[in-house]
Amino acid sequence: MAGRVEGKVALVTGGAMGLGKADCELLAREGAHVIVTDREVELAHEVAHAVHGDAYALDVTQEDQWQDVIAAVEQRHGRLDILVNNAGNVIFENILECSLDHFRLHMAIHVEGTFLGCKYAIPLMAKSGGGSIINMASTASLMGYGTIPAYTAAKGAIRSMTKSIAMFCQDEGNGIRCNVLMPGGIETPMVRDISGRAGEALMEIPDGVLPKESLGAPRDVANAVLFLAEDASRFLTGVEIPIDNGLFARPER
Repeated sequence: MAGRVEGKVALVTGGAMGLGKADCELLAREGAHVIVTDREVELAHEVAHAVHGDAYALDVTQEDQWQDVIAAVEQRHGRLDILVNNAGNVIFENILECSLDHFRLHMAIHVEGTFLGCKYAIPLMAKSGGGSIINMASTASLMGYGTIPAYTAAKGAIRSMTKSIAMFCQDEGNGIRCNVLMPGGIETPMVRDISGRAGEALMEIPDGVLPKESLGAPRDVANAVLFLAEDASRFLTGVEIPIDNGLFARPER
């Protein structure tokens, strides 16, 4: 039986660990050929080997690296069908503690990285007959958190930019959809480390419906990525989807 993204070529940024790794694994399991990109190139190669894909070093803030990776994908595969702009960072600092350099770092990784990914992937995706871009924001962009102003600003920019890109692609008639996911708390190495559990094993997130205030598993985000990547979601573009177990919907937070 064919997978849900059988024969498609997918590129995932920040694919060496956490959410990106889960995206790579599920897309590959459902039939896609996955290009794993990350600054941690050795880890990216490990993931690529496990999913029978390719790996490239990519600092998403560097325009020339984006150009090189997209050119390599076109030369090797001749097409690109799925782009997951997942790479990110977070530094916990309030507005008085946050330096301009740290603010700019968040903007460079999240906003400029997503911008460059879309800018250079869209022409190849259009030549491929269309495809799906999935950008990664956060429910933090919808809520007030006093300790992460740079992160929330960057994720809010991704939400807005996604809508503009979606409308551009639709107006161009190039067959490309662009949507944004907004995860809540997900048990990843980054979340573990910033919550004071650095070095500990990641928590096992059980199956089934989770209680409120529970962390989600990377597969919860990967399942949403897969849905937006497949043709079954063809009527969705420019939408933002919280993946947060009801966090944003709850009136008392």
